[in-house]
Amino acid sequence: MNDSYFTPATFAFLTDLAANNNRPWFMENKSRYEEVLKEPALRFISDFGPRLKTISPRFRADPRANGGSMFRIYRDTRFSKDKSPYKTHTGIQFRHEAARDAHAPGFYLHIQPGSCFAGSGVWHPAGPALRKIREAIDEDPAAWKRASRGKRFRGSYELSGDSLIRAPKGYDPGHPLIEDLRRKDFIGVTPLTADDLVSADFLDTFTALCRVAAPFQRWLCAALGVAW
Repeated sequence: MNDSYFTPATFAFLTDLAANNNRPWFMENKSRYEEVLKEPALRFISDFGPRLKTISPRFRADPRANGGSMFRIYRDTRFSKDKSPYKTHTGIQFRHEAARDAHAPGFYLHIQPGSCFAGSGVWHPAGPALRKIREAIDEDPAAWKRASRGKRFRGSYELSGDSLIRAPKGYDPGHPLIEDLRRKDFIGVTPLTADDLVSADFLDTFTALCRVAAPFQRWLCAALGVAW
């Protein structure tokens, strides 16, 4: 059994932040944020690192407080109508070593009251990467089906994300896998509960979910031409 990382206090803080999303409140509660959310998340990242290497040595668990696997809690409000300064969730991404941002293969954990989930795959890949994934689906549909529709994977994950309304340029609208080719995100998502996250076994649970997603991630890495 492992010590629990996240606790009811983690979710209580995020709930309170959602109701008080302003700088004065956050500064007054910053030590609380660090105690119940930031420090446990960084410890989780550090402890998951050795397990991640057994799944693939090409993905990184980076426990740095800034620039690592844990996303900043501060929102970028420059181009948003919503000027709330803080995110009301915490995101942790274990990215491929070739990646420099969130738009690359990765394992993901989302912590938010009422909306926790684990994810695997590529979110919003840039144009060249998106074309490579679509080409891989078109060139070997059977391999894509094995990766995205395998019994174990679909037993835990559901494909999610945004899609084009129409067929992408160069593809027949009648293509048998047109729904997959229209995807703009190639991610599998599995919902989690707060009870899952506060469990002493959560590190084991998350590790098992990442292992289940490994064939899907391996296919994405091959499609993108990066090492698994």
